Amino acid sequence: MATPKPRATGYDERFLGVRVPAPTPLDDPSAPVLDSTHFTVTMSRERRLAWSVAWSIDGLRLFPDIPRERRFFPDDRLPLDEQTTEAVYADNDLDRGHLARRADLLWGTLDEARAANRDSFCFTNVSPQTADFNQASRGGAWGELEHAVLDLDRLHERRVVVFAGPVLQPDDPWYRDLVRLPREHWKIVVYRLGDAIRARAFLLAQDLSDVQPAYLDGFQTYEVSLDDLAARTRLDLSGIPVGARSRGSTAVPATPRAITSVDDVDW
Repeated sequence: MATPKPRATGYDERFLGVRVPAPTPLDDPSAPVLDSTHFTVTMSRERRLAWSVAWSIDGLRLFPDIPRERRFFPDDRLPLDEQTTEAVYADNDLDRGHLARRADLLWGTLDEARAANRDSFCFTNVSPQTADFNQASRGGAWGELEHAVLDLDRLHERRVVVFAGPVLQPDDPWYRDLVRLPREHWKIVVYRLGDAIRARAFLLAQDLSDVQPAYLDGFQTYEVSLDDLAARTRLDLSGIPVGARSRGSTAVPATPRAITSVDDVDW
């Protein structure tokens, strides 16, 4: 008899011991909210991409050696015309870029980790990314943000919450008359260090100069303030605890600040 798939409970907003709700789109109150194993996607029907993805990482219960799935698949909870699927990625150099990183989700019981591995390959957890962007997102500062937090000495129970998604701007360029390609992606890392909840926000731009210049230099990670990110994404980030916004003696960047290494971040 096959082992039943664990019930997908989605993102746990009390994962850090206090309530940290997922971002919600200010202009799209009826956006579909889709729970998967260890993560939750909030979709934009109009853009056919995620507004945001919220997930948690239990650094003490990870299974790093689970092999990748072989294919991406549509979410059967949404009509196909409300998600971006294979027609956008076929016969070109666009990558199917994970939003919730596969490796971050492989924790819990072995069955849960396997279910999360599969769920991460759903097209609703994917954003179209140029090959260079996707490689930049895997390596460099952007790809190491979660690991940098998990390595902090005073991290509470080795637990981290991450929110991420594309920046959905109305003037993003069309591709194949199927989808507007996002020029930027964003990420927020929330964690408990000692007794304090902290949050850091970041942007990564991809170079779409063939269709439209980027606002930020391509393939560079930038640290931004939560207020700036909320304004750029039109997401409600007010649920992030007020104390998490404190930067101590370091000023919140008034404009995007380039991050060349995770060591540049005042965690």
